[in-house]
Amino acid sequence: MTFGEQPAYLRVAGDLRKKIVDGSLPPHTRLPSQARIREEYGVSDTVALEARKVLMAEGLVEGRSGSGTYVRERPVPRRVARSGYRPATGATPFRQEQADASVRGTWESSSEQTEAGAAIAERLGIQAGDRVMRTKYLFREAGEAMMLSTSWEPLALTGRTPVMLPEEGPLGGMGVVERMRAIDVIVDNVTEEVGARPGLAEELHVLGGVPGHVVLVVHRTYYASGRPVETADVVIPADRYQVAYHLPVR
Repeated sequence: MTFGEQPAYLRVAGDLRKKIVDGSLPPHTRLPSQARIREEYGVSDTVALEARKVLMAEGLVEGRSGSGTYVRERPVPRRVARSGYRPATGATPFRQEQADASVRGTWESSSEQTEAGAAIAERLGIQAGDRVMRTKYLFREAGEAMMLSTSWEPLALTGRTPVMLPEEGPLGGMGVVERMRAIDVIVDNVTEEVGARPGLAEELHVLGGVPGHVVLVVHRTYYASGRPVETADVVIPADRYQVAYHLPVR
């Protein structure tokens, strides 16, 4: 194979991918069998199998037990809007994560005290093993699971205050900015880092998807005068949603 030339299995996968994208192989159509691929492209069984594996890993096809491999329905990506703007009336956890005011959704949550691991401790500027409040969220849009979020807040800051539990008390269900303001902590900055990775089995079980599907992960941290007061991991299925940012011009 000369420099720059693709392996045979990638060339086969690329041609099949093109047929899926242009509609020659529409959704719910059975993918050509391994034997058919071998004959049509003049390749070995191993190459045909690897090409099918590539398409499956990309989420373009799915196996059906006892039936074969079929082209998957390709959802039209919807938008998850991100913004530093917060309305004067306060932001619910859903509005905190999805800033598009036209979108309506619900959330479920659970909180527990735990010890900060090394990575979370570094993000919060505390020591590994320090106590934090961890809150897990599942967000739904029109009843469909669309986003997961896990947040951590240092109990050295919020412990023994009315906002220790994000979803309980007088400000339960409000955003980080409003809750922190209630204990005289003024949030003045937020950072977000966006990356992608294969979804964990437990994430895909909740969000829907098959092993290998990619998720977008937003690492968000709120600051008050340079001090981290909350950090969170937001997980979004990449095949169904795009992340759009609305940033003010200064």
